[in-house]
Amino acid sequence: MIDRERLGALLRRERAAFADRNPRSAEEYAKAKNLFGRVPMTWMNKNAAGFPLYLATARGATLTDVDGHEYTDFCLGDTAAMAGHAPPATTAAVHEQFARGACAMLPTPDAAWVGEELTRRFGVTQWSFALTATDANRWAIRLLRAITGRPKILFNSYCYHGSVDESLIVLENGVQRSREGNVGAPCDVTTTSRVAEYNDLEGLERELAHGDVAAVVMEPALTNIGIVLPEPGYLEGVRELTRRYDTYLVNDETHTFSAGPGGATRRWNLEPDVVTIGKAIGGGVPAAAYGLSAEITEKIGLKSDLDLIDMGGVGGTLAGNALSIAATRATLEHVLTDEAFTRMEALAERFEAGVRSTIEEHGLPWSVSRLGARVEYRFASPAPRTGTESSGATDPDLEDYLHVYLANRGILLTPFHNMALMSPDTTEAQVDGHTRTFKTAIDELQRA
Repeated sequence: MIDRERLGALLRRERAAFADRNPRSAEEYAKAKNLFGRVPMTWMNKNAAGFPLYLATARGATLTDVDGHEYTDFCLGDTAAMAGHAPPATTAAVHEQFARGACAMLPTPDAAWVGEELTRRFGVTQWSFALTATDANRWAIRLLRAITGRPKILFNSYCYHGSVDESLIVLENGVQRSREGNVGAPCDVTTTSRVAEYNDLEGLERELAHGDVAAVVMEPALTNIGIVLPEPGYLEGVRELTRRYDTYLVNDETHTFSAGPGGATRRWNLEPDVVTIGKAIGGGVPAAAYGLSAEITEKIGLKSDLDLIDMGGVGGTLAGNALSIAATRATLEHVLTDEAFTRMEALAERFEAGVRSTIEEHGLPWSVSRLGARVEYRFASPAPRTGTESSGATDPDLEDYLHVYLANRGILLTPFHNMALMSPDTTEAQVDGHTRTFKTAIDELQRA
């Protein structure tokens, strides 16, 4: 369906235009010689045009770069800014708390409020804090291995749980192996982990039957390999199987928080034993949390050999600091409210419809999937049903063309895939701007 020669020519044209319109970003990138990879974090080298844009300001759903260009931001920090950039309520709370002190290693009254609110939203009742979802997952995994005495954690193939060592496992032609590119793995990942395809209950049961899995850690819907939604009965089947095999179930809601105020857990009436979440809850300030069932905390309390105070491998000096807790309270209380999610989802529906209309107009074998306020278009139809299928549906040149084409016209998607996220500040006009520009990009690509 795609003329590859024309795609290549258009991609070269758009990259050249990107370089011409962003000289200051190019200059900043060139002179950053004392940064590993020339960027503050190596992931920032994932871009479609050869160098990243450099940030000047970000407010709401709008971003400005150092060359003075304004963008509608549908990336939103790959979920970290789902509350919008610099939301006023969070900004005010951070300013106020920082003036009073940020890192005293003492609790603040805000923490109890946040724990109660997270319980209301997600159901599990005992909460602790981290700065990243990676750490929230790591610490939850340690606790569950400790109380079960089981060595392994089960993940879905091509899942995303940050940089948790155990999660970098995939299934390839029935063989479990380390995910390609896994950096400096401390051991063979099959020593610590098992893997099953998302939407495959038979494969899940086969792995649980070994009797050595402490917990299944999963996103209720896959997100970072493209949105992969659950088939009817799948999540209910996961819960039934984990209970049958005495295995704990962890829902990582860091990305699936887009499904609603209580993420997919609340939206789909799920019953996990543990919930982990990060990124968006801090409104742009590093914050994360993990919530445990009362049964788990009771079992932890019965084990006198666990050091939860000092050097036991759970916790960190800055976790639960006053600043991140103040930001989290303000974000949950005033920004990412139940009402805000209603509006964000309506915008996502509008975005989805706009993309689908162009796909259908051109008869492309593509699909578009939505999870609440999160939308993604894929170069496959029907939409992939497993992580491995989703990985196989990538087209790097086509993805880069769309990303740089949109960026050159003032629209940003997340750099890792074709994901767009709505915030409380996103407008219908911004969504419609994407619809028009996406259509123009495809019209040019498909022009005879």
